[in-house]
Amino acid sequence: MELVRITHENIEEEHICCAISNKKDVQVVSKKDWLKDRLDEGLVFLKGDVRGKCFIEYIPAEYAWAPVEADGYMYIDCLWVSGQFKGHGYSSLLLGECIRDSKAKGKKGLVILSSKKKMGFLADPKYMRYKGFGTADTADPYFELMYLPFDEDAEKPRFRDNVHKHEDMPEGFVLYYTNQCPFTAKYVPLLEDVAKARGVSLSVVHIRSGEEAKNAPCPFATFSLFYDGELVTHEILSKGKFEKILSSKGL
Repeated sequence: MELVRITHENIEEEHICCAISNKKDVQVVSKKDWLKDRLDEGLVFLKGDVRGKCFIEYIPAEYAWAPVEADGYMYIDCLWVSGQFKGHGYSSLLLGECIRDSKAKGKKGLVILSSKKKMGFLADPKYMRYKGFGTADTADPYFELMYLPFDEDAEKPRFRDNVHKHEDMPEGFVLYYTNQCPFTAKYVPLLEDVAKARGVSLSVVHIRSGEEAKNAPCPFATFSLFYDGELVTHEILSKGKFEKILSSKGL
């Protein structure tokens, strides 16, 4: 498989959005707009020359939209190989290129967000350990910050303190999200409609800068739903799943 790197010159033509095929879909447009602004910060979006989920996205950790302290590391936003592309060594190919590129750029190592067990939108901890990653830090209720240092003396990355402190969060439902993942552009408005229809208070915080993301209350700044200061889920919700959550709260 040939690998294609997204640039300002080819971003409009390349397929980059997971399983979304329509280039004019609001989800695709929001993701590409987000990517365009990150490319000049050193973000790399590397994909197989296919239409499907076979890509890696990474950026210098100083510019990562994540509440981490990992200066000098490369932060992997997403490594996703799925469907017909699994089982062919493409994950190793993509990760290997990220390692090669990061070493060439003088980075201390790689950082990626994972969890105690495999969960949606987070790196598979079993696979990352197989590739030599270890746990650098943890955050409730299940997040793990995994890292692969290129030098055994490299300082460990860590979560920022704000992921551990939610005392000042408003009561009720609070949703934080960014445009880093294409799916939020579609589903956040749908969740707002559900909350309005059921008379439920839902405060929505659209994170619009890397600095705001670094101060987010959840390690997964891309999407996090809280209720009375406690994380409900980091997984992007459909209308049906959100309605089930509301029902479970008696709302």
